[in-house]
Amino acid sequence: MAIKTRFTELFGVEHPIAQGGMQWVGKAELVAAVANAGALGFLTALTQPTPEALAKEIARTREMTDKPFGVNLTILPAMTPPPYAEYRAAIIESGIKIVETAGYKPQEHVDDLKAHGVKVIHKCTAVRHALSAERMGVDAISIDGFECAGHPGEDDIPGLILIPAAADKVKIPMIASGGFGDARGLVAALALGADGVNMGTRFCATVEAPIHENFKQAMVANDERATDLIFRTLHNTARVARNAISQQVVAIERAGGAKFEDVAQLVKGARGREGLESGDVDHGVWTAGMVQGLIHDVPTVKALVDRIMSEAEAIIRQRLAGMVG
Repeated sequence: MAIKTRFTELFGVEHPIAQGGMQWVGKAELVAAVANAGALGFLTALTQPTPEALAKEIARTREMTDKPFGVNLTILPAMTPPPYAEYRAAIIESGIKIVETAGYKPQEHVDDLKAHGVKVIHKCTAVRHALSAERMGVDAISIDGFECAGHPGEDDIPGLILIPAAADKVKIPMIASGGFGDARGLVAALALGADGVNMGTRFCATVEAPIHENFKQAMVANDERATDLIFRTLHNTARVARNAISQQVVAIERAGGAKFEDVAQLVKGARGREGLESGDVDHGVWTAGMVQGLIHDVPTVKALVDRIMSEAEAIIRQRLAGMVG
């Protein structure tokens, strides 16, 4: 059974599942596997060191799939920001037709992308931000609940409330993000008013994810409590896998009066990337969500997507239908 939603129809994919942009992980191997499985994958623009490298990665992905895929462009405040306009130009010039935006004031990017016929999904963590993005002209929303890996925002609203609250007000297609990893989550998200789900951590624990096997096995071993919220006191909360480094960061913040400089050496991106490559799960901070508690194996992407879709059909046709008298 194919589950058709506004999301699948808008983006021309078979299944209402997306693999959102993930720093250091959203590379050709994973994205092509997601596309070939009938879901929507996103390369992560800033994983590539230059706009030219991004163009090459897009070409490399096209060699592995002829199905739709997109690129994530995350805009974050920085002392020396990346050349966002050049990355955007590389995306447009490469003929990409789907972009996931996230982060800070994306209006100029949305305007330019839309002018070039690109469909834009904007990721946000609050209903008010979703409505703002809708006014901005994006085509779809990815709404991120408190359970998510990465940046859950500062409102701490879990998906069970956030998704229907957004569905009540947002008119454009919307996918649910944060805490999704199996068929039960997909069916629940559809019931709550979403048009599909976005999975990050779950796609990291697949054969094709370009990270060290130790991290995949850590996600299988971890339960739903194995995350830490860091940067809470800096009002830039991030959810990461609990490890020796994240615990140090939490302790420094708990001591009071912490500034970013006090934890910068512990949390820098290069350190996290080195760990993902070497297999040392305690080398730096790495991103993972509460959904670790629902991850029990490391399948291929196709096996994972096929399993979610067949189990979702069984839940809808058998379990739920059987409850209706």
